[in-house]
Amino acid sequence: MTSKKNDPLQVANRAMLEQEFAQAHDFDPKDPLFGLTSDELSGPNMKRRTVLRLMAAAGTLTAASMMPTGGLIRDAQAAGKAGGTLTCGWSGVGQIVTLDPAQINQVVQFQISSNVLSGLMHINRDLVGEGDLAESWTVSDDGREYVFKLREGVTFHNGDAFTAEDVLFTFNRSKDTNQSIHSRVIKNVKGIEKLNDYEVKFMLENPQASFLTKTLERSSGRAMTIVSRGGLEKMGASAYGMAPVGTGPFKVVEHQLGQGVVLEKFDNYYDPERPKLDKVIIKPISDAEPLAAAIESGDIQLIGGNPIAPELIDRFVSNPDLVVDEVAGPGFQSVWISPWHEAMKVSDFNKPVSELMKESGFKVRLALAKAMDRERYLKIARFGRGTAAYGTINPAMGFYYDDKIGETSNQSFDVKEAQKLLAEAGYPNGEGFPRLTLTTTPSGRREAQVVASILKKNLNIDIQLVTQEWSVNVEHFDKMDWDLRRSGSGGDFDPDDGLVDWMQTASKFNGRKRDKEKMPFGYFSDKEVDALIEEQSVEADPDKRKALVQKANKITSDKVASIFLFHPANILVHSTKIDFPKQSRIPGLVDLDRVSFKA
Repeated sequence: MTSKKNDPLQVANRAMLEQEFAQAHDFDPKDPLFGLTSDELSGPNMKRRTVLRLMAAAGTLTAASMMPTGGLIRDAQAAGKAGGTLTCGWSGVGQIVTLDPAQINQVVQFQISSNVLSGLMHINRDLVGEGDLAESWTVSDDGREYVFKLREGVTFHNGDAFTAEDVLFTFNRSKDTNQSIHSRVIKNVKGIEKLNDYEVKFMLENPQASFLTKTLERSSGRAMTIVSRGGLEKMGASAYGMAPVGTGPFKVVEHQLGQGVVLEKFDNYYDPERPKLDKVIIKPISDAEPLAAAIESGDIQLIGGNPIAPELIDRFVSNPDLVVDEVAGPGFQSVWISPWHEAMKVSDFNKPVSELMKESGFKVRLALAKAMDRERYLKIARFGRGTAAYGTINPAMGFYYDDKIGETSNQSFDVKEAQKLLAEAGYPNGEGFPRLTLTTTPSGRREAQVVASILKKNLNIDIQLVTQEWSVNVEHFDKMDWDLRRSGSGGDFDPDDGLVDWMQTASKFNGRKRDKEKMPFGYFSDKEVDALIEEQSVEADPDKRKALVQKANKITSDKVASIFLFHPANILVHSTKIDFPKQSRIPGLVDLDRVSFKA
């Protein structure tokens, strides 16, 4: 598989950085502090403008230092010391519902489980698959058979030995739709065979480009995240979900809904050099200000979970006690549109766009999408951080990302065309258009307000916000019980993450708990897209796969599967007292096995 490192400018706004750089150097050398107020110069938290000016005056500000991987991100280089307790705040989270990989449906959950459970594979910071419980592997010439040599001497947290039987047990559990919501991830695996206690063979129906980096990856894949037979038999599925037994660097010693998770070092982890920490405490923190207060006061030393409220980022950047590490994020964010609402109804997407354009429901959907000024949204809601989105394939995927889709998509911003479409649908200047509800979470309310404001300004339609706690919000989403919904995806490291998981008729997030008699499909269904996604998923040639991925992505954009908003930057914030090595900086994850306190 082809892999490319990402240009930081895919995340940072080039024009903004150039302007900031020029402004920082625009001062009288005899009096570099002229123009800065006493408040701006006071601590403990200086504004970004002040920090840049002071660095420029000191001669330490360079263009490179303003990039997401530059000097403003005070990369901890000091050797860490072993031991200690790290306290983390999980952003925008009320409670951690489950850590059972068979039921995990949120990034905030597999960020934790990635520290507890192992897979045959894990991804590195370049999103390339590396061996985890697999010591080595061979692939047949036709790409349909994989033989894995497993690590010997690995034990589960309960003392059971890890062998090939555990791989078979995990596979059989995950393919059972009654036990796992991720069974489709392994649908291309026609069989698995134990060759001996430490060798297994996977037989595939077709070659699959994403097999190592999606199907077998311990975090985003989840279907083949290795679970404990003994642990499940003794605890039962419900208790196991609260405190899963794994072979990972940390073990769960406490998990209370609404209170958080406590991890402790697993002394028998297969790598004796890891983990460095003795204990990790993870606290769910729903709202932005309590999160900021916790990291600024030192009550927590690291932030994981959902994306941090964008209004906090510059504040954190200006804090000399914090590290703010920003890279291209592996995900997308959307405003989902119910095709079952009368004003936006599309009962059959299996038509050319030219035919869909004859339907008032589709015209309304397209009007909403074309009225969405993504650049304005990013400026107001995200403080300029992120990339305008027109599909699920994100810039972090590099090779598969179409950087021209914003110019070619039907969703490209055009207010006059959007107003014309709404009028043709029977709602000139928004007259007579029903008030829609837009569901969001407490931490997402501010951004949802920006969505409502933009649509009011450009289409003169009213949108009422409905705020729901995350688990309630997800339940309503699964049942298709909403008009519009503001949410998206993270941890999308391979095109399968964005396409198989979201854009197929049978995708696991596509209204899986809906009333199927009233709603034959969830939020989107297109046979051509289904077929393209199936084909790309098993296409081994990167160039051919890229063409299939981009074609499927373009159709979902043109047919308005959702109003694609933006691809977020992935931002990690932690105390300068923490050594978070570059090797562990995997976009979307918070792997803590190499993290330590500075000596």
